[in-house]
Amino acid sequence: MPYTHRLQGSRFELKFIIPESTARSVRDFVLSYLEPDPHADPARNCEYPVNSLYLDSPNLTLCRATLWGLKNRYKLRIRFYDEAPESPAFLEIKRRENDVIQKQRVPVRRSAAAMILGGHWPRPEDVMDVGPRGTSALSEFTRLRDMIQADGKVFVSYRREAYVTPADDSVRVTFDRRVHAVRYGGRGSLDVKGQKVYPGIDGVVLEIKFTDRFPVWLRDLARSFDLYRQNLAKYVACMIVLRPPQLELLDHRDIAQWRNAGYREVGV
Repeated sequence: MPYTHRLQGSRFELKFIIPESTARSVRDFVLSYLEPDPHADPARNCEYPVNSLYLDSPNLTLCRATLWGLKNRYKLRIRFYDEAPESPAFLEIKRRENDVIQKQRVPVRRSAAAMILGGHWPRPEDVMDVGPRGTSALSEFTRLRDMIQADGKVFVSYRREAYVTPADDSVRVTFDRRVHAVRYGGRGSLDVKGQKVYPGIDGVVLEIKFTDRFPVWLRDLARSFDLYRQNLAKYVACMIVLRPPQLELLDHRDIAQWRNAGYREVGV
């Protein structure tokens, strides 16, 4: 399972929505430069599940920041990769400053989620990284949570196929499929239970992440497959399709503009 601190610090992140047929061709292209993520299951198309519980303020401050296109914004989420009680969950802060992405995260015991979602600190024995990086991430996560009075809003789940540079993880290419949302039940639990709702993402979400200069071969990839960058935030797309009451606080022109960027709502 992807439990390490992969791609921590600053990186660039480009997103595209492509047809499945193109995704297969892109995969063949990148395999000349990358190798399957070591946490992926070769028997399952080099995929693994990703589940994230996104937190936001009562009036959806973080959702608004994305809809309004603010250059400097962040998201709070609790990410986990399976349903096993003994597996860790990761408290994550994902910041965007212009085109640069910065991520901090700290693993905690899954049972600590209720305390985090209840506005408390986890117990010391529940924190699985007590080093400087983990401690800093925990402190910042709880500070931001308290600052906006954030609570759980929605589970966002999908299957991720991932490829990375063999030596230093400086480049990462992922394909996300079957993106769906489940409304958070407010129980302080990470059990993803409830009706699945699918935002209308027309294709596979291709993400290209790199920590240094844009490699020449990635430029060749974009040209060969006529890739056009798109703005996509899975959290916002899922919130729109769930239609929480707080969306009435948002300017409907912003939502319309978001949908016109390439999204449509589909049935459950």
